[in-house]
Amino acid sequence: MIQEDGDLDGLVRKRIRALRVAQGWSLDELAGRAKLSPSSLSRIENGQRRLALDQLVTLARALDTSLDQLVETDTDDVIVSPMLDGASGNMRWPIKAEPGMTVMRQRMTTPPPDNPASLRAHSGREWLVVLSGTAVLLLGNRRLRVETNQAAEFPTMLPHAIGTAGGPCEILGIFDREARRGHNADKKA
Repeated sequence: MIQEDGDLDGLVRKRIRALRVAQGWSLDELAGRAKLSPSSLSRIENGQRRLALDQLVTLARALDTSLDQLVETDTDDVIVSPMLDGASGNMRWPIKAEPGMTVMRQRMTTPPPDNPASLRAHSGREWLVVLSGTAVLLLGNRRLRVETNQAAEFPTMLPHAIGTAGGPCEILGIFDREARRGHNADKKA
């Protein structure tokens, strides 16, 4: 049973109800999916019944989430401060993503490298969304302009580099686990 913190108990109950409502499900629908009676589910949501671990696992599964996400309390880092990348001088805002994914908001101020030998390739997949300005994506022999509100997706096995086109731009870079590992290895080299 979860008893360590009344705040956690209340938070979990609110999440269960909020996730149910967000799906557009009635108490009866979620209760059926979780193999609980509607009255039991109602008492869980309203704090009239203790939360049992086995019920939380079943409810998380029925709500298409994980137990970890259902009971997560780490909300200290809602506001993310930018970091200056000493090697490139780029401003970065690390943002949490799904397991295995990394999302990085970055302010870029320099164009991509002119030297084709500067392009890097590694396993993985990468996505970028331009939040403001214009980014230039060098992808193999191609030079692509990615404008504000446009996105690009590419396998990182293609030699690639990203920079700006004439002025600062902000991008959201999304990396799968392999692509992130490749970028980290590039920085260490």
